[in-house]
Amino acid sequence: MKILALYSIKGGVGKTAGAVNLAHCAWRDGLRTLVWDLDPQGAASFYFRIRAKVKGGGRKLIRGKRPLIDQIRGTDFEGLDLLPADFSYRHMDQDLEVTRRPVRQLTQLLQPLSDEYDLVLLDCAPSITLVSEAVFVAADALLVPTIPTTLSLRTLDRLAGHVAKKGRRRAELLPFFSMVDRRKKLHRRICDGDEARRGKLLEAVIPNATIVEQMGIRRAPVGVWAARSAAASSYRKLWREVRERVGL
Repeated sequence: MKILALYSIKGGVGKTAGAVNLAHCAWRDGLRTLVWDLDPQGAASFYFRIRAKVKGGGRKLIRGKRPLIDQIRGTDFEGLDLLPADFSYRHMDQDLEVTRRPVRQLTQLLQPLSDEYDLVLLDCAPSITLVSEAVFVAADALLVPTIPTTLSLRTLDRLAGHVAKKGRRRAELLPFFSMVDRRKKLHRRICDGDEARRGKLLEAVIPNATIVEQMGIRRAPVGVWAARSAAASSYRKLWREVRERVGL
């Protein structure tokens, strides 16, 4: 079982759209896939038409007193499941703190699912907290959507330095350009320039497309209702790159 996290310190970068669409691509490839919506806002749960609610709240779940599998829900796609968000996840830092090994808690919670799923995608809240540290330990790779702007690239560099700190289990960092608008000169210059920096990012580029925004109305991955769109093609390309890099 591989664990991939859609993660960014910044919000509004296309992280949840990436998690939902990559999960759908993996499902189409026949992988048993689980999305864990770790963001208390519950956007991934909304996209999959599942209420963002964990029975009894997230405290017992995070502290290991209630198995994750008891809270997993099926989606409209058989073999693609969801562990919903819950608003109580806003207190997840405190819930992790009382466990014996906080930064390894998510790893331990997910381990019993290794015979059930080929892939787990973690949709993370935009923050850098104890929850983030636990995600960095649990994940085999961090998929980091990055808008092609100067500040976003600076944030990416800082994240790379943080993840690579001595003594930290290093998840592979797989950043990719997201919400790209090639009408903007800066976006074009960054995406097409500086080969040294460009080499640090995956080749697939996710456009800033109305079709992606319409996921909130359709409540489904773009590959379901706009399979021939540029956005759907971009997510498929991203998935192929990610699958090759992580050995799925």
